[in-house]
Amino acid sequence: MSRVQRLLSLIQILRRYRFAVTGANLAEELGISLRTLYRDIATLQEQGASIEGEPGMGYVLRPGFMLPPLMFSEEEIEALVLGARWVADRGDERLGAAAQNAVSKIAAVLPSDLRDMLDAV
Repeated sequence: MSRVQRLLSLIQILRRYRFAVTGANLAEELGISLRTLYRDIATLQEQGASIEGEPGMGYVLRPGFMLPPLMFSEEEIEALVLGARWVADRGDERLGAAAQNAVSKIAAVLPSDLRDMLDAV
């Protein structure tokens, strides 16, 4: 994994946690050393990410830090589409329509090869 991918992954991981998560947990999830994690946290903070915490205490990404939209992986697209289709089939009329609209919006912004994969799911 490149450094850029790792930094983006770190932001995504921090978004999942509402409360502080230890550096050891973050490093393990990313498959990196604790020292590398500390450098990555410092880099993100220098770039404006509102990450609070310190070594030994844990880290939390404060609300409000926004990145440009990221591309979904094929697995994420599949999970979103399958979930939305499940809701469309089993939810009430309002939720079913919302699920179909969500899939249409996702499809509209995907590259053609991923859009083909979405149709095949």
